Amino acid sequence: MELMTRGMRQSSMMSPRQVRGTVLAVLLCSALAGCGSVTASSPAAAPPSSASATSSSGASAVSSPAATGCASVNQATSVIVYRTMHLVEPTRAGTLIKTAHNPALVRALFGQLCAAVGHAGTQQGTVVHCPADFGISYSGTFYDGSRPLAKFVYGASGCQTVSITAGGKTRTALVFGAASAAAPKLRTDMAAVLGVPPSMLVPPQSQVNAGGPAKLR
Repeated sequence: MELMTRGMRQSSMMSPRQVRGTVLAVLLCSALAGCGSVTASSPAAAPPSSASATSSSGASAVSSPAATGCASVNQATSVIVYRTMHLVEPTRAGTLIKTAHNPALVRALFGQLCAAVGHAGTQQGTVVHCPADFGISYSGTFYDGSRPLAKFVYGASGCQTVSITAGGKTRTALVFGAASAAAPKLRTDMAAVLGVPPSMLVPPQSQVNAGGPAKLR
């Protein structure tokens, strides 16, 4: 009986070789567990990279400011024109408000106005003889959809004048000499936008007796 007990005790004890094997197995499992934790943690670094990619793509998506003024002639899709008379009306011309949505006509007028202000200036000492000025002018705004591109004023009577305002800056020109040569279709294109003959941009002067009241004979 005692011999059997001793045998059982010896069998329950582990040999040094078994101990070393067990320790190595534990270390190996620990190492594998460590590698597993590294592998699992590596995807966590993905959000910063994706966020940076999103920010970079967002930065590239930001476009430069949209063009305005004469740089945006080919973007114009509509124009609203108002006719005003600054002096006593000699012809009782009615108020005119016109909105044009034909891009071809709108851009043609825009281009002529820009051509005129792009060639502003007269030589010093030049004498300009202007016809009678009844203060008739046309003003309005060019649009790209609902975005305003430029405002303009076209003085149609007397010596024709043009001004364009965009980005807080105004450019003006007397439609004479180089400016007139650069914008030969200004009156025609303005009339086309308004839907009237060019001759009606400045309605004919009413009959006025320059010599005073008629005398009875």
